[in-house]
Amino acid sequence: MNNLNTQQILQDYDRDGVVVIRQFLTADEVAAVRAELERYIREDLAGRPADAATMEADGKTVRNLWRLELHNPKLRALAEGDDIRTLIASLVHGEPVLAAVETFNKPARVGSGVPYHQDNAYFCRTPPDMLTVWIAIDPVTPENGPVFSVKGSHRGGVLPTKPSGVRGNSIGMAEPSTVPLKEQFCGLLAPGDATIHHCKTIHHSAPNTTDRSRLGLLFVFRGSHTQTDPALKAVYAAAATATPPA
Repeated sequence: MNNLNTQQILQDYDRDGVVVIRQFLTADEVAAVRAELERYIREDLAGRPADAATMEADGKTVRNLWRLELHNPKLRALAEGDDIRTLIASLVHGEPVLAAVETFNKPARVGSGVPYHQDNAYFCRTPPDMLTVWIAIDPVTPENGPVFSVKGSHRGGVLPTKPSGVRGNSIGMAEPSTVPLKEQFCGLLAPGDATIHHCKTIHHSAPNTTDRSRLGLLFVFRGSHTQTDPALKAVYAAAATATPPA
């Protein structure tokens, strides 16, 4: 994260609701994250609560790791680094609070897709000063399920939703975006690159049918001034009850 043009990042983020930062993590940091996630799955996950992970349809391959900010001190410490917090503070308009550390593993051949959604349908915060830092641990290619985002969609409200029936992504938009795929932003990333997207930015991804995994590490932050929106929370709770994440 050396030599970041913070002003340009803020300008692009405010305009588009999504911004790319190349080499957000160094190669050594990426290697350390990969090793720690592999160790955690191998040694720790079985002893964690059921809601610490979501599995793919095969019942044995990890789709998501949840609540790593509670379960993994190393990854929490990485997310709370001073340089990251300084950057995030300008984007959430206040003191950043780490809300979640999680993964979207998108494993080879069985990695499931993510329906069109806005994160604030899950986060339920007002004002919506909340975002996700999505860090590539594997290369993200056009074929292995990159995240597509609709630029500028964060400037509207939270659109109508419906239960998706997808474990780990239980609530989606009632209707998909009408913006053609070719006009959406496609997050093609090298290991260590990151995107940051606003909690109202519409985004989605396809399944991974390739022989290469597409592992992403996510840091979710909110401004300390945000509060729970009861109406959004009630809608999400109903969807999560219908399709529990774990």
